[in-house]
Amino acid sequence: MSMLRANVRSRIAAVLPCRCDCDTIRLYFLTGLPTAGWVVAVSRGLESWEAIMNAIPRIRSITLVAAFTVLLATGAVSAQTVKMAVPTFLTGAGAPVFGVPAKNGAELVVRAINEGTLPAPYDRVGLAGRKVDLVVYDESGGGTKQVTELRNKVQKEGVEVIVGYVSSGTCAATARVAEELRVLTLFTICGTPRVFEELVKEPRYLFRIMNHGTANNVSAAHYVATRLRDKARDGYIGINQNYAWGQDAWRDFRLAMQTLAPDIKPARKQQFPKLFSGQYGSEISALLRAEQKVVHSSFWGGDLEAFIAQASARGLFKRKTSILGVGETVAYRLGRKFPEGQLVGTRGPYGMYAVGIDTPLNNWFQSEYRRTYKQQPSGPSYQFAQGVLAAKYAYDKAMKANGGKFPSTDQVIAALEGATFEAFTTQVKMALSKGHQAVTEDRWGFTVWDDAKGEMVLKDVEVFKAECVNPPDGVDAVAWLKGGMKGAKCD
Repeated sequence: MSMLRANVRSRIAAVLPCRCDCDTIRLYFLTGLPTAGWVVAVSRGLESWEAIMNAIPRIRSITLVAAFTVLLATGAVSAQTVKMAVPTFLTGAGAPVFGVPAKNGAELVVRAINEGTLPAPYDRVGLAGRKVDLVVYDESGGGTKQVTELRNKVQKEGVEVIVGYVSSGTCAATARVAEELRVLTLFTICGTPRVFEELVKEPRYLFRIMNHGTANNVSAAHYVATRLRDKARDGYIGINQNYAWGQDAWRDFRLAMQTLAPDIKPARKQQFPKLFSGQYGSEISALLRAEQKVVHSSFWGGDLEAFIAQASARGLFKRKTSILGVGETVAYRLGRKFPEGQLVGTRGPYGMYAVGIDTPLNNWFQSEYRRTYKQQPSGPSYQFAQGVLAAKYAYDKAMKANGGKFPSTDQVIAALEGATFEAFTTQVKMALSKGHQAVTEDRWGFTVWDDAKGEMVLKDVEVFKAECVNPPDGVDAVAWLKGGMKGAKCD
């Protein structure tokens, strides 16, 4: 085997001396010359010989050498692009509010990367000099389908980096599989802290490029405890979707309130309708009957739009103040139909909260997004764009550390682990989960319609530092919350 390895290396070096150290080589060769069909193997580097052989059982070594010779002679071995897959909701209830804006944000940034038109320090063409071959695919269909999609994209289509996923359910299903496949994966939106606290405790290939959901709900609790205390004197009640994201969101908000405002109590019974159920008549009736004047909800996508329409028709928002964890995501889309005077979040300085943040990157994104898509960029647009930008940062940094040569996946991982980089509106710190979980500031404010702008804007905005609303590194979110949020730096 060692002689064969040396033989193949020497052939590659002789024919393509300038590429003999390429990170990824796609090998397309005949299984039984000349009639037996095509087999595809993807190697994460020439040193990964065993990975190639494991992927192609019962292929004779001499056939492999012959195939290499043919391919090298015809120029079939090439690695001039980085194949990036972006999974997001393109159909279903998650598409209009999250999936399509996320797709738009990712495509806008990829196009600028390929053209070299991003502002500095990201103005170099490509990822480490190689243009992005972008594949966008549908996240709909549930966890089992998405696991199959992920395997196909990596094993059959040669995808080298994944940037995306909206749903916490999808991320819970794919997290371990991404590690198994050894594919660089950057989660962009899904919020459940279980990803690194329960599912992948020793991450290698998996990263998340924004706050997890705990920060969103801790910052909301801070706002209520300091600025809505009088309104919340009779307590608070929740309506959240009955799956990981909704359950985690309510738990985190309730535990944070126990520490920050122990005198403000939750209702005895909460509402947990099924994800994407669409009809909330009985739940809204329960909310209207409740004595609590503050309503917490982590609803998103079509569920949030349906809830707002049905609750507005029955006067809920005139009688109670809602804390909508990702309410910003539908505010632009609904326009004047979105209720004023509601507390909205978007898990960071994105969307409506990005307006007015004066950085070259943000000014470019706001201008180009509105010009290209004829609409305002919402939170998901920024969050997927931030994921693509993280890939750009990591590849370019790794190339620099590699003496200007295209880096290996391991080198890209090393460049991103524990890093701090400038994004469109904020500094992103890969500070938790051994450098694989990002933290940023968070923001909350109240909605109000601006006649002059013709769009919903925010007032009474409060900014919460990342170190105030995230647990310290190495401490699980629930343990931190139950322990009184020790170590939080809010001054």
